[in-house]
Amino acid sequence: MKYELDPRSHEWSRHERVIVFDGVCNWCNAWVNFTIDHDPHGKFKFGTLQSQNAKQILQELQLAPDNFETFLLLERTSIFTKSTAVLRIVRHFSGIWPLFYLLIVVPLPLRDAVYDFVARHRYKWMGKAETCRVPTPKERTRFV
Repeated sequence: MKYELDPRSHEWSRHERVIVFDGVCNWCNAWVNFTIDHDPHGKFKFGTLQSQNAKQILQELQLAPDNFETFLLLERTSIFTKSTAVLRIVRHFSGIWPLFYLLIVVPLPLRDAVYDFVARHRYKWMGKAETCRVPTPKERTRFV
């Protein structure tokens, strides 16, 4: 799914790409680590859904501010969610990962059904942290 954000309404829109993720989800944190490892040019910045900035965006988009079963990909003023966000991210990775972008031809309801299944079970499969992720000193410049 795609939404539009008024660039004057949010400071994160000044970044080219921001991944907004559930900061206490171990699955999501593993995804952030994977992204950092496969994004050698540092195209992506990261923020947590628990932050005030993310809550402002969720409110503006009329999404539940406490439902973290999706993450957001901000590309300046465009916001993508669920499977579309994942596919738009992997197309920027190094190696063979951009080939997965070809899955964009799969109908959105089917792609998002798979995404929703994983999202519903992610805490059971990989657990949940007590607090949001704290970036290492090396990673700090990648987080907003």
